[in-house]
Amino acid sequence: MLEEAKFLLIGTPVFQGSLSGQLKTVLDRCRGLVAKNPNVFKGKYGIALAVGGDRSGGQEIAIRGILDFYQQNHIITISGGAFGANLGASLWSRDRGKEGVQNDEVGLRTIRKVIKRLAEFKE
Repeated sequence: MLEEAKFLLIGTPVFQGSLSGQLKTVLDRCRGLVAKNPNVFKGKYGIALAVGGDRSGGQEIAIRGILDFYQQNHIITISGGAFGANLGASLWSRDRGKEGVQNDEVGLRTIRKVIKRLAEFKE
């Protein structure tokens, strides 16, 4: 599925101020795809999002980890632009899971900005 996708939306919960170990494992295992075909991700568009229990709980660090993966693999990164979604979508769950995210108006605004920007790149 990764090989055939045009857009990649990679998201992660924030654990210990960074991306989850599970996501890191998935990204690391993509090395096999790149070894088989160095251009497997070239020309794809990617956006990143992170959800943390605190407003400033490491979401930007986690998003940077995803964006670093994109850069290393020739994926074109898309953000929501300046003033609110500079790197990607950052959400705050207040440690209340889905309910917390649904009540995060600021975070939901960042997701809308990123998706709106991504829509500009559809064929």
